[in-house]
Amino acid sequence: MTDVRIIINREPDREERVVTTGTTAADLFADDRSIIAARVAGQLKDLAYAVQDGDEVEPVVISSPDGLDILRHSTAHVMAQAVQEIFPEAKLGIGPPIKDGFYYDFDVEKPFHPDDLKAVEKKMQEIIKRGQKFSRRVVTDEAAREELAGEPFKLELIGLKGSAATAGEGADVEVGAGELTIYDNLDPKTGEVCWGDLCRGPHLPSTRHIPAFKLMRSAAAYWRGSEKNPQLQRLYGTAWPTKDELKAHLEFLEEAAKRDHRKLGSELDLFSIPEEIGSGLAVFHPKGGIMRRVMEDYSRKRHEESGYEFVYSPHATKGTLFELSGHLDWYADGMYPPMKLDGDIDYYLKPMNCPMHNLIYRARGRSYRELPLRLFEFGTVYRYEKSGVVHGLTRARGFTQDDAHIYCTREQMADELDSLLTFVLDLLRDYGLNDFYLELSTKDPEKYIGSDEDWAEATETLRAAAEKQGLELVLDPAGAAFYGPKISVQAKDAIGRTWQMSTIQVDFQLPQRFELEFQGQDGNRQRPVMIHRALFGSIERFFAVLLEHYAGAMPPWLAPVTVVGIPITDEHVPYLREVAAELKKHGIRVDVDASDDRMQKKIRNAQKAKIPFMLIAGNDDVEAGAVSFRYRNGEQKNGVPVAEAVAEIVDAVERRIQV
Repeated sequence: MTDVRIIINREPDREERVVTTGTTAADLFADDRSIIAARVAGQLKDLAYAVQDGDEVEPVVISSPDGLDILRHSTAHVMAQAVQEIFPEAKLGIGPPIKDGFYYDFDVEKPFHPDDLKAVEKKMQEIIKRGQKFSRRVVTDEAAREELAGEPFKLELIGLKGSAATAGEGADVEVGAGELTIYDNLDPKTGEVCWGDLCRGPHLPSTRHIPAFKLMRSAAAYWRGSEKNPQLQRLYGTAWPTKDELKAHLEFLEEAAKRDHRKLGSELDLFSIPEEIGSGLAVFHPKGGIMRRVMEDYSRKRHEESGYEFVYSPHATKGTLFELSGHLDWYADGMYPPMKLDGDIDYYLKPMNCPMHNLIYRARGRSYRELPLRLFEFGTVYRYEKSGVVHGLTRARGFTQDDAHIYCTREQMADELDSLLTFVLDLLRDYGLNDFYLELSTKDPEKYIGSDEDWAEATETLRAAAEKQGLELVLDPAGAAFYGPKISVQAKDAIGRTWQMSTIQVDFQLPQRFELEFQGQDGNRQRPVMIHRALFGSIERFFAVLLEHYAGAMPPWLAPVTVVGIPITDEHVPYLREVAAELKKHGIRVDVDASDDRMQKKIRNAQKAKIPFMLIAGNDDVEAGAVSFRYRNGEQKNGVPVAEAVAEIVDAVERRIQV
């Protein structure tokens, strides 16, 4: 045996150590069970990895992002083993870790039944208790094909080695690039191979290192994400470092399910997505229409106050416009197919508004005195999303962007970005979102147009504007669109979920492609800078976010019905209608429930509809010129003078407070 010099890097400490040949990462960290893998020269390794001279070894704990991925991917392997033990005919697809969990795809004779999930979960528990070891071995392509001859989907992945980016989501966990490896699950007593899978790893030391998991649901999924391929059955699960964390996650999911905007949209009669119209294409019902109109009206008011000018553009255009903008080169797959019109000319439903706004700018000569020019539109756009990713209002095929494009001089750019970001954050706060961080998306070296100098200037100007807000700034390397870097406002909702809201992008490229100009103070023609800005992202998505944030209990100013009058008997209906008339003078949305239901049923109906205020009236109230003032949470004040009740409601609406 010879000595091996290594460095153990446990931030913030670095320790140089001399060990003998054959020492593994497991030997280095034997005193800490929370360490389940190691990072060596930037690469994740199993704990069985034998350290080499000069290695710098960093422990990976199970609760870290990498540790969670390893835990969940290992659990996916256990699930696949369990499925094949119960259903020997099942063929394996892929099984990557995903946010908060994992999945695995299978080709089986019939879809999984809920009882099947229970059986698989029970079998997984048995495998975990056996303490099978995850063991890595390198194989040649030929040996892998021979060993996996009965797994057609694995054979296909072997042929794509080194091209995982085109192999579909999650394929990199199977083959990655370079050498092929198979992970065997070994019996801890006999060393016998119990099951194996093509995988790049790494994995947990053994199945006993899986502390807490649960299978969630099954769904259909196309192989490698393409509708041209066979449809497989996908099992989803979740895994966590402790049972308490699993319990907390399941409770979080239960709360999120209660807030699901699709469920609330149906219960509160706000919107629907009829099958006759198509997936991802919503219709808003009268109550949802009221809420949406109020959202839009307030946004319009704030934009008018901030110097924006309103424009409108059509829903369809000749394809040549998107050739000019470059969108057909980059986004054709996400656009609806063209319509052949006017003698075989391609027309497209528009997927974005910016090219049309450029034509508005270009319609006449512009002077530096007009800049910054801020154009704003609620413009409906259409994008073809695959059926598997369409999700209610948050991922739709037709939606309305609150789209603004600001044209300014290079000298104005920094101040405009500063004021624009302040405007965006203040308006989001007005709707009740207050917990933000910012994300800076930088150039994708494989997908961009324009000079590196322009990109560097735009990126640094955005960074400076973001830092002035005093919020956390997170980098998103290579996340920018092809024409310029962007800042994204990330907002947390009432239960801690993060939603991407507003985006602000600096663009030096489209003004060049459209030859946009203005006459400068010196009389020469100059090129404007273009800033793209979507504040809500889309009205539909923002509607959904607010609905889930408030769990359907919208603040009085956004609620479809702010007040309902509830008479104790029919005799009190006229009195409440007089009260309602007074509220309507102040623009308050109010109904009087004159139905045949008893008073208690009317109160329950109002609570179920999540109406903020109930005004109840009986004989004593009529005689005193008062109402019983009942809040959405069940609290009630009796004998409140009508003028006082009206004032409180008007104040809550005008100040946009929640009750």
